[in-house]
Amino acid sequence: MNWDTIVKEFISLWVVIDPIGSIPVFIAITTGLQASMQRKIAIKAASIAAAILLFFLVLGQLLLEQLSISLDAFQIAGGIVLFLFALTMIFGDSKPDEEKKQIQGNIGHLAVFPLAIPSLASPGAMLSVVMLTDNHRFSLQEQIVTALVMLSVIFITLILFLMAGPIQRVIGNAGASVVSRVMGLILASVAVNNILIGITAYFQLG
Repeated sequence: MNWDTIVKEFISLWVVIDPIGSIPVFIAITTGLQASMQRKIAIKAASIAAAILLFFLVLGQLLLEQLSISLDAFQIAGGIVLFLFALTMIFGDSKPDEEKKQIQGNIGHLAVFPLAIPSLASPGAMLSVVMLTDNHRFSLQEQIVTALVMLSVIFITLILFLMAGPIQRVIGNAGASVVSRVMGLILASVAVNNILIGITAYFQLG
């Protein structure tokens, strides 16, 4: 796997995980908490999101094959879902505003919902890791590299959470909303590309 491919995978995973768009959500659910509790929530959320995405990375395709669903069909369906998800990011409530509505008061569950799910380990992220580790197209070594790329995005997200206060003061809620919408536009392009690749492979047009 060359560096161009690694960079493309990093960008794709960065877009669907959307660390910047998750910062206002983290700030909203940790406001008023002690710094030690904020760190615990950040670490727990990042760990849970990483575990979920690793599960789909390792077993996602096996589950599809057990259900007799081809990866080409899943890629087309995934592209459609990603495109619809991207439209909600562009035209609907921004990611921070939408997920703030889902905040619950129980601190013990804040790291799980809405921070780990659906903010970080979103349906789009789950679909992306499955498509980026197709057993029929990528070797074990390439899949390990993809896993490391995904974990690096989660690690950067954790660092951003730990630096959330200063970042929020710099970009503000409006800035995070703008970034989230731009990410939605990029995600829509990625989704259309996945649909075209799936159609090309399914109908053997290449």
